[in-house]
Amino acid sequence: MTDAKDPLLIKRYASRRLYNTETSDYVTLEDIAKVIREGREVKIVDLKSGDDLTRQYLLQIIAEHESKGESVLPINVLTDLVRSYTTSANSIVPQFLAQSFDMLRESQAKMMENMGRMNPIAAMPGFEALQAQQEAFLKAMTAGWAGSSGPARDDEDARGGSGELDDIRRELAELQRKLSKLNG
Repeated sequence: MTDAKDPLLIKRYASRRLYNTETSDYVTLEDIAKVIREGREVKIVDLKSGDDLTRQYLLQIIAEHESKGESVLPINVLTDLVRSYTTSANSIVPQFLAQSFDMLRESQAKMMENMGRMNPIAAMPGFEALQAQQEAFLKAMTAGWAGSSGPARDDEDARGGSGELDDIRRELAELQRKLSKLNG
């Protein structure tokens, strides 16, 4: 059995089909996205040439999600990314983005850690459920970003439990409405 810390090797055949070398079956882009959201790195290589195609397929996954209305990247960020390819600044953009996502993950982790200690609402009944929902939401939003070693979804989420992003959004919105009523 392969160590889960090793990247999952996916081979692309001449027919453009993607083959999971661990499970010995063909996979889709959505299957690969699920593996990444669960916290596992992937490496996609062309079977014949051995070329690393990982970046190309990760960009394709992002483009498909963006085109389905699951927009995460604002237009101005996308525009700036395109511009960075034509300027001399392109050497610092990857490092800047990686550091920005690292800082985001660290800030979110600290926020969740401090939420129970510094928030007077923490003593309120049901607060732990709210905190668990927010943690699940943050994990879902940040898993796999920029080759992250960031938080991965927990076992319940991986089994298709309450980790569906739409359910989390609805529940979070409902909890925020309840908190607003308590504070107002």
